[in-house]
Amino acid sequence: MRSYQQNCPIALGLDILGDRWTLLILRELVGGPRRYGDIRAELPGIATNLLATRLRELDDAGLVRRTELPAPAARTVLELTEPGWRYVVPILSAVARFGLRDWDTTAPGAVSPSSGFLAGVLLAFDPQAAAGLTLDVAVDVDDRRFTFAVDTDRLAPSTAAPEVTITARSADLITLRTATTAAQRARALRTMTFTGPPDRVDHLRRAFHLTTTSPR
Repeated sequence: MRSYQQNCPIALGLDILGDRWTLLILRELVGGPRRYGDIRAELPGIATNLLATRLRELDDAGLVRRTELPAPAARTVLELTEPGWRYVVPILSAVARFGLRDWDTTAPGAVSPSSGFLAGVLLAFDPQAAAGLTLDVAVDVDDRRFTFAVDTDRLAPSTAAPEVTITARSADLITLRTATTAAQRARALRTMTFTGPPDRVDHLRRAFHLTTTSPR
């Protein structure tokens, strides 16, 4: 691993996260475990040996780990560790908010389950509105399921079956966050379904600004 050889917090952080592809690899692991082939498919420009190297470096840094899913899946997957969720997810959110300024949602490839989850759910998390909420969540976006937990004021890896499930299309999640009018946001929100105890659903919707009165 290359190093800036500077003893400051930014340089030390970039020693781990600053190489090309690293943050995009971590992006693919937000929302639950992924197979190596799944990550590779979402990053068509990366060489296989480079992906393996980056994953090994992230494993060494304690941010990513390999685990075996139980039967009947019985396969090796990669996932963010607890420190990965604690420290990396806020960084990804901040970088994504910065990138929203130049995001062309009409360009080919802009609409995908990953971008829908990122824009519609992850970026909208409000720690203050989530105060007191501890909840495992599943988000079904098109043909992909994302899982995570809300742990009072932060996001964390899911450790149990989801208590609340959100079902939405990528395009609607993106519209919810990028539309210029309240009417457009309201139409997008009406296409989404929320399954779970009503009080838990209501708290979740406030925590992620999934309401008609709280665009974010």
